[in-house]
Amino acid sequence: MRRFVLAPAHGRTLPLFVETVGTTLEPSRMVRPDGYPYYHWLQTTAGEGTFTANGATFSLPVHSGVLVHPGVPHTYEPAGGRWETAYLTFGGPAVPEILLALNLLESQPVRWEPGDATPLNRAIEDMLDRIEEDSDLFGLNASADAYRFLLALRQYGQFDNRSAIVRSSERLRPLLDWLELRYADAEIGLAEMKEVLDMPASTMNVLFRHAFGVSPYMYLIHLRLRKAKELLIGMPDAPVKAIAELVGFRDASHFVATFRRKTGLPPEQFRRLYE
Repeated sequence: MRRFVLAPAHGRTLPLFVETVGTTLEPSRMVRPDGYPYYHWLQTTAGEGTFTANGATFSLPVHSGVLVHPGVPHTYEPAGGRWETAYLTFGGPAVPEILLALNLLESQPVRWEPGDATPLNRAIEDMLDRIEEDSDLFGLNASADAYRFLLALRQYGQFDNRSAIVRSSERLRPLLDWLELRYADAEIGLAEMKEVLDMPASTMNVLFRHAFGVSPYMYLIHLRLRKAKELLIGMPDAPVKAIAELVGFRDASHFVATFRRKTGLPPEQFRRLYE
């Protein structure tokens, strides 16, 4: 069994940082009534476990795992025998936007095919090997590995509730298309969004949280920030104030604060990455 604790204080300024990574033999029941402070990926490497969160209990056999979000109460334990796991805990201001883009916003079981065709079987072990071989004082390599892991999870993972998510997103399709055209309008609010769908705000909120894991308003903020990134790169001479107005922010300082909070970098520093 192996374990590395990363993310020193300066490492946690990264947009995505790794806190811990390792493999272990789960000896007994783990109960976390207040959840875990970071995102927590847990997968089975041998044996089988059971996992409970959000009122649902499911098995975790080999070639399966679960991504738990911070603060979500959960319990897991061996399913009647030896249970070996691999885990990765991580955080950072960019993680919510990454998970939104990859549609990884629910604590749900993820399964994948056995064999060498998928990198998920050895992803954690490979990460541990690289940490042992290399000095990664600032956690940069681990951060890159964690990002690649999330991409692989989206590409190779099989999600039990995919059809339900698709149904929710299809009901929201008229509004999603409308927002793509109207995101720059600073006057857009929940009232206007509700009218597009002709449904109660409570129903709209449930559908957004089921499909994307965020509220309708937060979805709009993420959309505006995504458009802002495109403009910051595509219009290198445009002032930040102009970019803010083009994506629907009334106030440049609010835009800068929101951009930095969600991505980990202020707009100008983000832009310099692509010069």
